[in-house]
Amino acid sequence: MREKKRRQQRNTKEGISWKESYFLNKRALQIWFRENPMLFLSTGLYSAIAALTPYLPLYFSARLLDELAGARRGQMLGRWVMILLLSEAAACLLKALVFRWKEALSATLYYHSEKRISHKMLTMDFAAADDVSTYDQLSRIRQRVEWTGWGLSRTYWHFKGFIEEAFRMLGAITLTVSLFALPVSEEAGRLSWLNHPVCILLLILVMAGITALAPYLATLAQMREMLHEKEMRSGNQLYFSFMSLFQEEKKALDVRMYRQDLFGIGKIQGVVDPKTGVYSGMSRDCSRGKMGMLYALSAVVSKSFLWVVYLFVCLKAWGGAFGVGAVTQYIGAITALSRGLSGMLGLLGEMKVNSDTLKMTFAFLDIPNEMYQGSLTVEKRSDRKYEVEFRNVSFRYPHTDTDVLKNISLKFKVGQRLAVVGQNGSGKTTFIKLLCRLYDPTEGEILLNGIDIRKYNYREYLSVFSVVFQDFQLLAMSLLENVAAGDKGGKRRALSDTGKREEKRNPVFQGADREKAASCLQRAGLAQWLSTQPKGLDTILYKDLDGEGVQISGGEAQKIAIARSLYHDAPFIILDEPTAALDPVAEYEIYTRFNEIVGDRTAIYISHRLASCRFCDEILVFHEGRILQQGNHEALLAQEKGKYCELWNAQAQYYVK
Repeated sequence: MREKKRRQQRNTKEGISWKESYFLNKRALQIWFRENPMLFLSTGLYSAIAALTPYLPLYFSARLLDELAGARRGQMLGRWVMILLLSEAAACLLKALVFRWKEALSATLYYHSEKRISHKMLTMDFAAADDVSTYDQLSRIRQRVEWTGWGLSRTYWHFKGFIEEAFRMLGAITLTVSLFALPVSEEAGRLSWLNHPVCILLLILVMAGITALAPYLATLAQMREMLHEKEMRSGNQLYFSFMSLFQEEKKALDVRMYRQDLFGIGKIQGVVDPKTGVYSGMSRDCSRGKMGMLYALSAVVSKSFLWVVYLFVCLKAWGGAFGVGAVTQYIGAITALSRGLSGMLGLLGEMKVNSDTLKMTFAFLDIPNEMYQGSLTVEKRSDRKYEVEFRNVSFRYPHTDTDVLKNISLKFKVGQRLAVVGQNGSGKTTFIKLLCRLYDPTEGEILLNGIDIRKYNYREYLSVFSVVFQDFQLLAMSLLENVAAGDKGGKRRALSDTGKREEKRNPVFQGADREKAASCLQRAGLAQWLSTQPKGLDTILYKDLDGEGVQISGGEAQKIAIARSLYHDAPFIILDEPTAALDPVAEYEIYTRFNEIVGDRTAIYISHRLASCRFCDEILVFHEGRILQQGNHEALLAQEKGKYCELWNAQAQYYVK
């Protein structure tokens, strides 16, 4: 165990090389600069002003003190005071203006970060997006961001810090050069050794060593934090998982009824130090371990620099090298120089520590798209005569050795109502994923009108299908936007006030065909519900974004999802458990009106309720990745030893004595 920990510490110390760190941070900055160039301009300008502004009172105060300690001329004193006040006022005004500009742009950092991740998830192959390893990778990145603030956003703050420290050092050097150039008078006796080049060189080396040592120790402490990543990650997952129990509406009833809050709090207290609020392992390391010791040594070394500076400056002033006013200037300037150099070295250390998270982030952003997107145009047929055929299709998920589907061969007839049934894990959902080309077959091919679907333009091929997934999603937006999502063309009619506001806000909303949307909602069984909504199609769903939004039941949501699939009017409609959230009356209504709802389209219906398959022309019975039986309800039920009959009788026993 100790050897494993030593190896982990050694790997953490070695980690990423400085060269690799440089290229990782360079790429991160290029991403930010490409996405938000004005942010870097405003940040660079603000950092320069913020770094140089403190030197104005430092310089002019020194001149005032020299005048007070010397000739005490009233005219000169008044002039220095006026210059000081005017320069301070101008600098503060400019700083405030640039600050507001910078803050307005930096407020979008989180938005750009989330947009970048979302864009990657939406544009990567579904096979990669659906891979558990991808979600694990993304989870680790988010844990780093939430736990320590590492990641792409940190590079912006490093840039800001570098600019600020560079200008701080520039200003400090300008005011400090004369400190080493002005000699101690020869009458100073033993203090004249301060003029010797060796003494000055030795002093510079000591100051540089102290300045470099403090951030080095702090960087070592930060690197030790990474040793606790596993603890932090599991702790964060546990914390956020149980804290969500107390906040999510759907979980509130169980939490109150069964006092799950006590269980959750107990679990959280098991990993969090109650005194510090920090996870136990890290808390021990920070309070009485190496991490805390390194941070403490860094602080002590940093403060020791002041002792050296005060001693050197005061000795030179005592030796007559400069006046009293210059003492404040030199102490302030050389301290700022040290702080700037120390800050820059500390930032370099942080960048190196952050490089591990950057590498992880780029590995996620660089996940390649390997699925061929195709180039053939899908023929637009008004007669909907599309035919799909599976030829000897087998499939296994990435990183597995077991076929989920095995040698599937079948052909869909135009306008056919096809039901897909089977036990959990039999391959029904995978069958639909392959049909929609979310995955490509491991073996065999799928044909649309006799052509391999891989040859069609990917986006065009997807438009052939309207799907109501079992875990469908509705947005906290208007009913019209949910039904007509993505539609940019069609008929329009007069809008209500809410509709007019939505039209201005959302260009996608402008092309929605309101009459068609209302018709689809009616066909899905929501005509009566829609008539009770004062805002009609402009009714906002849920209250996430609008306090006047309406809460809808699971059954109403499912009907809206069905209406959405009807609105897009694709040749194929796929319904995955479309009545799971409906009451028996509403379910019966959907069944009896299924042909009217679907129209002349080819429909594929997935369900666990075999009674709902009776209206379908053909039923596919999946079992362990194969099509075990195929036929209509009566024919399959007649096969008494078949799987369909077995499943039917298993369900029928709850309804028949």
